[in-house]
Amino acid sequence: MKMKFRHKSETFVEIDSAKIYYEELGNSQKQPLIFLHGGFGNIEDFNGMIPLLKKEYRIIGIDSRGQGKSTLGVNELSYAQLEIDVKTIIAKLNLENPIIIGFSDGGIVGLRLASVNEINIDKLIVIGTTWHSKSLEKSKDILGGITANSWKEKFPNTFEIYQRINPTPDFDVLTKAIVPMWIDETATGHPNDKVENITCPTLIVRGDKDFLVGKRHTFELSEKIKDSNLANIPFCGHEVYVEQPELLMSIVNQFLS
Repeated sequence: MKMKFRHKSETFVEIDSAKIYYEELGNSQKQPLIFLHGGFGNIEDFNGMIPLLKKEYRIIGIDSRGQGKSTLGVNELSYAQLEIDVKTIIAKLNLENPIIIGFSDGGIVGLRLASVNEINIDKLIVIGTTWHSKSLEKSKDILGGITANSWKEKFPNTFEIYQRINPTPDFDVLTKAIVPMWIDETATGHPNDKVENITCPTLIVRGDKDFLVGKRHTFELSEKIKDSNLANIPFCGHEVYVEQPELLMSIVNQFLS
């Protein structure tokens, strides 16, 4: 499948004060497959995965609020708000029995969506994803200390892409919105033990050297979700889909078959 997200369309859904960007690829008559990216990312992050899909899908990529080509709006940024945004787009596009693939923040949103069972999700894949606020015990100080300047110094490419793609770029404002979301320990954050309500088949993927997502934490998630498979991928860290795309996609394709 020689397709990739390009941010060339003008497809938005207006939700309260924000314009949420989405892009479609593939066969509109096939099963919908939704990609949800991680923090400070965008849907183009998945372009290495799409060509390795073995089956045809109606592929939908959603830029999270404030990121990619989506605007931030005035509402407080939270995983609960991102969940509402995705649900709204699913309803707007009449997506039935979607498959959801979420990385990091996108995976948390996927877990929240599957935990409430309001949408008939066919299958869920989460990559490099925490599920409970207790995961913040080790990472809260690191995440809470991130500033716009420190992120730009460490990940200049993500900043440059944001500046190029976003219609109203303000990286300082975005950072001050994202960091509190990352360290939120309230009901608008991680789904916590509600993941026990997930009934759809779920593939949980973790890089063996992921310092943000603990091995024990991930194993516990696999125990909480009855119909789950766990893949702990060796020789890579947080961004498994970048570091080991072919190995990852061989597992994903088997799960989706």
